[in-house]
Amino acid sequence: MRIAIVGGGPGGLYLAALMKQLDPGHEITVWERNAPDDTFGFGVVFSDETLGGIENADTVVHDAMESRFARWTDIDIEFDGHPFTVGGQGFAAMARKDLLRILQERAAELGVTVRYRTLAPDVDELRRSYDLVVAADGINSAVRTKYADAFVPSLDQRTNKYMWLGTDRVFEAFQFLVKQTEFGTMQIHGYPFSDAGSTFIVEMAEDVWRKAGLDSTEGTQFPPGVSDEGSVARIRELFSGELAGHNLLTNNSRWLNFTTVRNERWHHHNVVLLGDAAHTAHFSIGSGTKLAMEDALALAACLHEHPTVDEALTAYETERRPVVESTQRAAQASLEWFENIGRYADQDPAQFCFNLLTRSRRITFDNLKDRDPGFADLIERGFAEAQGAPESAPAMFQPFSIGGLELKNRIIVSPMDMYSAVDGVPDDFHVVHLGSKALGGAGLVMTEMVCVSPEARITPGCTGLWNDTQREAWTRVTSFVHDRSTAKIGLQLGHAGRKGSTRLMWEGIDEPLDEGNWEVVGPSALPYGSDCHVPREMTRADMDAVVADFVSAARRGADAGFDLLEVHAAHGYLLSSFLSPVANRRTDEYGGDLTNRLRFPLEVFDAVRSAFPADRPVTVRISATDWVPDGNTEHDAVEIARAFVAHGAAAVDVSSGQVTKDEKPAYGRSYQTPFADRIRHEVAAPAGAAVIAVGAISSYDDVNSILLAGRADLCALGRTHLYNPQWTLQAAAEQEYRGPGADWPTQFAAGRRKPPTSRTDAVRPRLALLRETPRDAVHLRWTPGRTAE
Repeated sequence: MRIAIVGGGPGGLYLAALMKQLDPGHEITVWERNAPDDTFGFGVVFSDETLGGIENADTVVHDAMESRFARWTDIDIEFDGHPFTVGGQGFAAMARKDLLRILQERAAELGVTVRYRTLAPDVDELRRSYDLVVAADGINSAVRTKYADAFVPSLDQRTNKYMWLGTDRVFEAFQFLVKQTEFGTMQIHGYPFSDAGSTFIVEMAEDVWRKAGLDSTEGTQFPPGVSDEGSVARIRELFSGELAGHNLLTNNSRWLNFTTVRNERWHHHNVVLLGDAAHTAHFSIGSGTKLAMEDALALAACLHEHPTVDEALTAYETERRPVVESTQRAAQASLEWFENIGRYADQDPAQFCFNLLTRSRRITFDNLKDRDPGFADLIERGFAEAQGAPESAPAMFQPFSIGGLELKNRIIVSPMDMYSAVDGVPDDFHVVHLGSKALGGAGLVMTEMVCVSPEARITPGCTGLWNDTQREAWTRVTSFVHDRSTAKIGLQLGHAGRKGSTRLMWEGIDEPLDEGNWEVVGPSALPYGSDCHVPREMTRADMDAVVADFVSAARRGADAGFDLLEVHAAHGYLLSSFLSPVANRRTDEYGGDLTNRLRFPLEVFDAVRSAFPADRPVTVRISATDWVPDGNTEHDAVEIARAFVAHGAAAVDVSSGQVTKDEKPAYGRSYQTPFADRIRHEVAAPAGAAVIAVGAISSYDDVNSILLAGRADLCALGRTHLYNPQWTLQAAAEQEYRGPGADWPTQFAAGRRKPPTSRTDAVRPRLALLRETPRDAVHLRWTPGRTAE
């Protein structure tokens, strides 16, 4: 093959070297506009996983890198003068200039032609002259720009300001230095890369940056290689204590805004994107160099394995994209956490430390327990003490009170529509469904959305509370839960609005009924989707009727014995559609700005709160974002939550989306928890209300991590409880917890012990003469010239 590589950074050079090893007959030319000894930045960090791949692919490169690595296992966090060290992590870093030199020498040794100080020819010319053109030309890729219509790039520039610096202070571990200043919170991301220096990245919110006077050079165009010395001098003053008399080092250092790069496609004919040209991930979770070298390894392998360039590039993108997108999800969570770091300024220092470590959701409580049991124990005991709990139980099994309702633990069975009622009446199925979840150990079991009138149903199979027959049937359910378990049971009340009169889920979700339709209503005559019913715009008389229906249903719910009532104002149903500008285009006092859009949902909430017994809590579920342009965002969600809490909501159940079929959610593990986190810190906790996190939370480790970090007060799990109705009790058994937070029904008590398997049944002999002394953690520090601790 004839291969043209635009960009002689680590990704491009590594790809060239790998391809030459696979077949010395490849003719490879690399164009690099900079000189070989030009490099920007200081250190690069690698994971053991990536290093293993590099070792397998090219031992020469790996061994040369290994000889230059700084290695350590600790993370040091200093939060406003409170220091913490967490061990057992594992890092390897080196100077970027050393890595470039290794790759340059390896490419030259293998016969790769590298043209330094040379701009690449026009990419159209390269496409005609070469079998493959690789765009490894960085975040501002000219090749990507040239074929933007094909690659469809998305460039998300973030608000935080950061500057990449170095210091001749050699850190012994990864450093997160979080400093409260008179201007706001500032942070340092630092790590050693050699025996002579460390990376020193300064980051802060834009408003903090301006208050500190660091914006004085805003708009100044610095020539290549020239640093913003005025800002550097100011940083040296602000962080003089952290520098401890050492110098700051500059290298093209100036204020930047991080840009997340994504592309809908990574290849176009015989042109392919690699590294930062294809994708970026925030520096707080790793190295762009690491991702680029992983790209190079995957691309080289696919080109070697497939007979045509097109097949190889398709395979490369298919194989690599899920890995990158997973990294980008973690990076997005991390960068957003640092953008909002000031939110956590009042947290207990140890909890703040745990919050920082688990920000991307890749590190969890169990991870830390494996790596540093002593630190994990500190966090768990601190959480218990803060709750005034008598025992150090796992966080999920600590008791909690919503309003005056005492729950034995912090697990909720989330509302899940079952579409299995006849004329709105729950039957044996609902007794078994909800009863089994109560017996399974959850602290609170929620009904599906119970509809307030026949016209309020989503489907003909939805349950209701518009007559006394339904009330009596629900009494049977609540009686079973109260008589046979120590769980509480909550009622979710709602009205389907424009999403009503549809088929049962398994017959076609959100698809209109073929027969037996009923009229649907909404704030405006706008359908949920192009193939959905067009609702009739509600009149004031319609609103009065809906309020009355909610009141009647709330009273029946109280009579039926429900311990808690949740008003459903999420997922595009009636109240949610009033809240969303996507569904509400009214021009009267119930449409327009958020204050007006809140008016009717708050009327309903107030009426329900008055109708339900004062000693039982009323909560609300909201959609924190509509996941569409011009819809509600997390900023609107804060104000929506604030309004409901001000009207007496004892808790806010924070979900998202389902307001329009046009939505594009950013799915992922615990993907809605950041919304709950923000509402808890900015609205609920200061007002004494609770926050419930929900959405793709599926492991007890995730639950404990969310609670311990202070991101929510309780966690609601839906599909997890369908998979395993005894999930909560089994989580207790897995964690070897026995206590009031997980009381087994007498009939099930024999199941407390995890059943033996082939892995646990065997009794192993002693094969060691001396027992290994247990250690709290492995604390390896980077201390050049000194034996590691």
